[in-house]
Amino acid sequence: MCAAYLFLGITYGMLMVTAGFPVWLPVITALVVYTGSLEFLLVDILASPFNPISTLVTALVVGARHLFYGLSMLGRYRGMGAKKPYLIYATSDETFSVNYAARIPKGIDRGWYYFWVTLLDQMYWVAGAAIGALCGSLIAIDLTGLDFVMTAMFAAIFLQQCFADGTRAHGWAADHISELVGVLGSAACLVVFGPDHFIVPSMVVILAALLAARKTPQMQRNVARDVTRQQATVPEGGEDD
Repeated sequence: MCAAYLFLGITYGMLMVTAGFPVWLPVITALVVYTGSLEFLLVDILASPFNPISTLVTALVVGARHLFYGLSMLGRYRGMGAKKPYLIYATSDETFSVNYAARIPKGIDRGWYYFWVTLLDQMYWVAGAAIGALCGSLIAIDLTGLDFVMTAMFAAIFLQQCFADGTRAHGWAADHISELVGVLGSAACLVVFGPDHFIVPSMVVILAALLAARKTPQMQRNVARDVTRQQATVPEGGEDD
């Protein structure tokens, strides 16, 4: 995770500085904005004429995926006490992926586990942004294609979750209802609305489909499977209030 975050942060820092922004700006945004995909878009947003409505809509659309992250982590972040506000604020794509799939050994306090994973991920991102900003200000580098790193990262997270949900051939579709809903819903909206307008409809379709499917027997079995896996790793007295 350290290597991935450093690479992404370095890329972001370089993109910001080569776009003409001061060295300190990517470091500050890495600390206070801290939502990788939006920060990459921020390069073009800040370089364009000021349009607060467009910026707000873009931020809401890009950040809408965090709705699903929050719902998924409700049970895991219950009882986190003073750590909870920071865990919510700093839940990024990679942090969600690690904390959601974590199999925490008995004897390890899960609150502190989640906290240190979250904090270290943000520090890696900030450090990468600082390194990238410094390098971008000192070295002339062709950055063509580097903005594709976020797409590659999301693909890796998706595949990781697919493997975590099971790899058996028999009943594969039943084990991967959420992934299938996401792929098919996005593909259908892409065809209907086109590449420039399909993201928001995709979010709506996916949310509606998952809400409709949550009461089906197979989805309930999948949820029970995930809960059982998580409970098997929670140490006695591991919660801190």
